[in-house]
Amino acid sequence: MSQEGTVMDFPSHEPDQTGGTTTNKEGGAFTRFRKRLSILSVSGTRKKNGSEEAAEADYNSPAAPAAAVRDYGAADDDYSTPAHAYAPAPMTDVDAEQEEEAAPAVPQKDSTVPKRKTSTRDPTLASFGATTAAPTAAAETTKAGGGDYLSQPVLPSYSPTLRSLQGPKSSLRELYPPIEPYASGTLQVEGGLHSIYWELSGKKGGKAVVFLHGGPGGGTSGDDRRWFDPEVYQILVFDQRGAGNSTPSASLEKNTTWSLIEDIEALRVYVAGAPEKWHVFGGSWGSTLALAYAQTHPERVSALILRGIFTLRRSELLFFYQDGASHIFPDLFARYRDFIPEEERDDLIDAYHRRLTGEDEGVKLEAAKRWSQWEDGTCKLYVPIETLSKGDADKRYLEFARIECHYFQNRGFFPTDDYLLSPPQLAKISHIPTTIVQGRYDVVCPARSSWDLHLGLPDAKYVVVPDAGHSAKEAGIRDALVRACDEYRRI
Repeated sequence: MSQEGTVMDFPSHEPDQTGGTTTNKEGGAFTRFRKRLSILSVSGTRKKNGSEEAAEADYNSPAAPAAAVRDYGAADDDYSTPAHAYAPAPMTDVDAEQEEEAAPAVPQKDSTVPKRKTSTRDPTLASFGATTAAPTAAAETTKAGGGDYLSQPVLPSYSPTLRSLQGPKSSLRELYPPIEPYASGTLQVEGGLHSIYWELSGKKGGKAVVFLHGGPGGGTSGDDRRWFDPEVYQILVFDQRGAGNSTPSASLEKNTTWSLIEDIEALRVYVAGAPEKWHVFGGSWGSTLALAYAQTHPERVSALILRGIFTLRRSELLFFYQDGASHIFPDLFARYRDFIPEEERDDLIDAYHRRLTGEDEGVKLEAAKRWSQWEDGTCKLYVPIETLSKGDADKRYLEFARIECHYFQNRGFFPTDDYLLSPPQLAKISHIPTTIVQGRYDVVCPARSSWDLHLGLPDAKYVVVPDAGHSAKEAGIRDALVRACDEYRRI
């Protein structure tokens, strides 16, 4: 079902040119913020040198007491994390415990909403030929294209990724089954300059939730509806200005953070049925936009589900696009860097911005590919080979790279470097139930940013997934996000 939008203009949400400093992240402040730290539990014993040993003997030492462990969905009112919260946790088998504590399946009303199934095979590792068999110590090589070889990952027994391959034995959550939207259309904004594509799915008139995609410029897909229980939630997904099915494609005109916030409010009022409040779900750039929207309209947000926190601080941009992630992925970084002449490499974002906004279409497209493939190749702990060798997708590359670089060149259009993390801004949303999910080895949006957000929102539930990178589709991150959405059905 399609529906035409209304031509709309909205007052500006530009912030005052004020800001604060981030909260104290060291010393005494550390102790009082520990209560709600959540670290993904790990399981089982493993073979070592041919004999069974308790895993905690491998991972604990007298100098580093083990962190308390809890399931994602467990109640946390009395939860307390010891001093060495980031010391590796003892390896205890929690599969049975998770099975008992897992939320019961929602009764199936009819055949159009099938029940969610547990994982039997994680497509993340499909290209590596991963199976439920115990991994061997020897890592075989698999050709990645262009003469390069990648080693197959050897997964330890406590890996959530490995546990996701264990079929009925695993209690890790899957996405909900695919569903189709019951309504879709476009909303005209800026006097018709931009046409925003949107879809509604799930329960019509149900608990409202909005999904904010990443990038900027990433667009949405059918899987983005699947984080939410379709028998409870009315799910709104939309393509931000210039992205996906929104038009004009890759447009930078009147495309700012504050413009997108106006669009979200317009969609709430004119598309979602004007709910007084709704849940906001966002990862990566989606977490940036979710925080900015919530801080601008805190009275409209009933819960925040955030993943891979990104606040557009200069340090975050330099780490990924200049010097930081390059030390972890030097091979992939070389292809991104080497497109730029040496004399311009002191500021790669600026150099790419000139090419992505230039007149030479060939240079523009090649720059878009190099920029996009750098992030594609680093967003998962175990990168599927097809990510590195997939065919061209010119429209997607141009939208993603042009819009993303445009926002980064303008530092998200925020008035100060620490705007989203400043005490005055965080105070506006401190009352909102919030879950923060972070992959330990996320190099796109490193854990420091999520930790800083948690320090500023000490009542937020903070979940660190030990064997994950940036992608929402990695087994442990997927599990934590689905659990959070299920938990917030009650709010």
